[in-house]
Amino acid sequence: MSEARQNPHTKDIKARAAQWLERQDRADWSPADQAELDAWLAQSNANLIAYWRVRDAWTRVERLVAAAPAIAKAARAKRLPPRAIITGIAAVLVAAVALGFGAHMIAPKPQIRTFATPLGGREIVTFADGSRIELNTDTILRTRMTTEDRTIWLVKGEAYFEVKHDGAHPFVVLAGNDRVTDLGTEFVMRRDADKLEVALLKGRVRVGELGARPDARSTLLMPGDVATATTDSMYVTQEPVRALASRLSWRRGVLVFDKTPLADAAREFNRYNRLKLVIADPAAAGITIDGTFPADNVEAFTDVAQHILALHVARRGNDILISR
Repeated sequence: MSEARQNPHTKDIKARAAQWLERQDRADWSPADQAELDAWLAQSNANLIAYWRVRDAWTRVERLVAAAPAIAKAARAKRLPPRAIITGIAAVLVAAVALGFGAHMIAPKPQIRTFATPLGGREIVTFADGSRIELNTDTILRTRMTTEDRTIWLVKGEAYFEVKHDGAHPFVVLAGNDRVTDLGTEFVMRRDADKLEVALLKGRVRVGELGARPDARSTLLMPGDVATATTDSMYVTQEPVRALASRLSWRRGVLVFDKTPLADAAREFNRYNRLKLVIADPAAAGITIDGTFPADNVEAFTDVAQHILALHVARRGNDILISR
């Protein structure tokens, strides 16, 4: 069916789907935006079908446009006349217009990609420059990696970075109002609702506020430094190598506790599991625990609490209550 004969309502849905796709590639795409998109898709099958059709068409447009330089190169290799080269590229662009439902959709989408892990999930992302990012549980991260620009947005969660240094093209990670600039390094970042932590394992990074105010806070981290930034402050502490290794135990699928208060250990487990640990009284919250536990094995933790620490454990729905 031609565009001119389509139901106006169908055209509106298709236009709305295109708007959603464009919004998804913006750096400020948030969990709230995703929830709004999910709600729109759930409204009707027409919305869902339009979204996937437009997304598929957009992908094919990008492939066709990307193919144009290759067509020109092949034509030159065969020593075809310039008119033949232009005709070939024009045919590609005409096909792109047909697939893209309009000339405005030919332009490549912004080179921003979104990566997200579910609760308990992990993902490794590698880049052409040799840099590597490993995402921990419940993490959202956006990337814009080009030959001229290496920018990452940590929307929420935790990630481990191995960065290939390039003095001409800094590797920058943005998290809220804070900026981390790589100076050739390995580091881990964790962004919670109320704070950002940056722990440096190797190399150097500079942690600073966005903006160019003369009084903007900024600090250079050395290996073993852990910077903690909140809304109105930033401070740096030093941790031994063993402690930093424990911070990265999630890369092996385990959680390591060393004289860790039970309340803190429970919060860590809750980052990885839908079954939540609830420390029901202050007397139990301060008890410390040692050991290495699979991040997805809440039962192993509760067995220690019950049989080693002699605490009371009770299940209520998706909550496990621990008390004296």
